[in-house]
Amino acid sequence: MFDEPLLDDPEALARADRRGLLRGAAEAGARVRTAARYAAEAGIAELKPDGRPRAVLIAGPGTAALGVAEFVGRLAGSACPVVRLRATGVAAAPGALRWDLPGWAGSVDLLLVVTPDGSEPSLSLLVEQAYRRGVTVVAVCPTGAPLTESVAGAHGLFVPMATAPYEQDQPAAASAPGALWALLTPLLALLDRTGLLSAPPEDLEKVADRLDRTAERCGPAIATYSNPAKTLASELAEALPLIWTEGAAAGPAGRRFAAALAELAGRPALAADLPEALPAHGALLASDLAAGADPDDFFRDRVDDAQALRARVVLLRDRPTGGISAAPAARELALSHDTAISELEPEEGSDLETLAELIAVTDFAAVYLGLASRA
Repeated sequence: MFDEPLLDDPEALARADRRGLLRGAAEAGARVRTAARYAAEAGIAELKPDGRPRAVLIAGPGTAALGVAEFVGRLAGSACPVVRLRATGVAAAPGALRWDLPGWAGSVDLLLVVTPDGSEPSLSLLVEQAYRRGVTVVAVCPTGAPLTESVAGAHGLFVPMATAPYEQDQPAAASAPGALWALLTPLLALLDRTGLLSAPPEDLEKVADRLDRTAERCGPAIATYSNPAKTLASELAEALPLIWTEGAAAGPAGRRFAAALAELAGRPALAADLPEALPAHGALLASDLAAGADPDDFFRDRVDDAQALRARVVLLRDRPTGGISAAPAARELALSHDTAISELEPEEGSDLETLAELIAVTDFAAVYLGLASRA
């Protein structure tokens, strides 16, 4: 059951939010500023790279590393290949995960290690392997984690992860709203110095400001009717979200939203970029998942029936490439199958700012949906 009245009761939301997820979402802007300061204190601002790396390798557990790799890859564009090193192992526990460098990795490559934990033995072994091959290593993880010793031994660069005091006893979840920015921000500052992307300090400050403004619009004290995150959570209460994205920033934000819905709200979701989403998800809209599909008697009593999930399109839009948009075709397809649409489009700004806004709104929505569904 979805407890919609809970969304407009800030005190009840605070009691239900035992993991501090809403607080983490609200503090995203502050997390960016703290992470940028830690990066500067680690000496990133004074770095003078000899040139761009041949390839950027990114390793780390779960949603955190996946999000960082995708965002860095999208922002870097064609300037440099960005490769995520996928973990293997018999379980998702820190001690069971395994990472290995590709055979071609060498002294002209850059390894970025990101983890909200830092106790994974295989990440330490990966750093040692990189050192033997001459790969430059940069790591972001909590201060005092075992990984920091390995980075120091490999003559790599360590940047402390910006954590909140209430996260000291328990590492942040990989998809927690604050974890992404704590891990991503130092790497943006680093890659700005290498010339792979543009993220100078003033741009990171704009990102923090955009996150703050979005938190003001989406916070627990703002009523549902004027709160885009609560509105989206209510619309997805009994829905299977089909997240369709368009634009440079929207794709990574949509895939992160799907991951956050699964991890934070326990809800399935499918994400795809337009226009490929239309044939990829078209059969779903023509199936029993469509909102208008009901093969049984329309007039029967449904009071005791279990609520069936119905598809709902969530359209995340940024500036479409070349000014060409598939959004009209997406709306037409959805409405032709009586499928409702939710739309989010950020305010004007840089790629980083629009990405930040889309992530912030959808992070809040995933948290609200999880809290109201478990109440």
